[in-house]
Amino acid sequence: MFITNGVQGLEVSSNVMGRMDTIYPTLVWDTDHTILVDTGYPGQWPLIRQEAEKSGIAWDTLNKVIITHQDLDHIGSLPTILNVLPQPIEVLANDVEKPYIQGEKRLLKINPESVAQAMDSLPENVPEEWRKAFRQVLENPPKSKVDKTVADGEELPYCGGIVVIHTPGHTPGHISLYHIQSKTLIAGDSMIVANGELLGPDPQYCIDADLAVNSLKKFVQYDIETIICYHGGLYKDNVNRRIAELANGQ
Repeated sequence: MFITNGVQGLEVSSNVMGRMDTIYPTLVWDTDHTILVDTGYPGQWPLIRQEAEKSGIAWDTLNKVIITHQDLDHIGSLPTILNVLPQPIEVLANDVEKPYIQGEKRLLKINPESVAQAMDSLPENVPEEWRKAFRQVLENPPKSKVDKTVADGEELPYCGGIVVIHTPGHTPGHISLYHIQSKTLIAGDSMIVANGELLGPDPQYCIDADLAVNSLKKFVQYDIETIICYHGGLYKDNVNRRIAELANGQ
């Protein structure tokens, strides 16, 4: 999913919990830096790598990973990436999310009740071996170091400038990223695209749904031409107007 020179959404599809699911990690790069935003579910590194290589991205240039928040589908392949690639890779995240990503605190959305619910939702034809492996991941989620914390409004001096926007609600330390040069918003889970329409955060997956909607007001000050939502992918239709509508509860 090519956005512009230096920004690419990676369309990664695989079977998750017995159904096909597609997510959109993002690559941002220039001559000095290659940055991966979010890392998919556990086990998805080969798919992410394959998608990037289609565009000629050399993985030996990857030197930074930005994690938008702690959820399993965003941190899942981070330990693998750090172990497989030989070069130093700096991991960045919001300071609120850091202890969860590092495994010092339990992921907020994973508890005995949610694990039981997830197991019960698996289709009957899922093999027992796969069920055990899935439970093991839920009960022992991946964890990894965070080298640098980023703050709301901070401009990262990479790839033409990337502004960190703290958008809490989906999780307390959720961040979105505005790539200045391309006017692209990497929205994480602050919004979704469904059936071609840009929608606000899905309340069933939010720690605080009202706060998540209120966070959308932070986007209004930016001139945004393109949005990459982690769930749903690309949106380009009158972006600023649609964001203003969502921020006002429409």
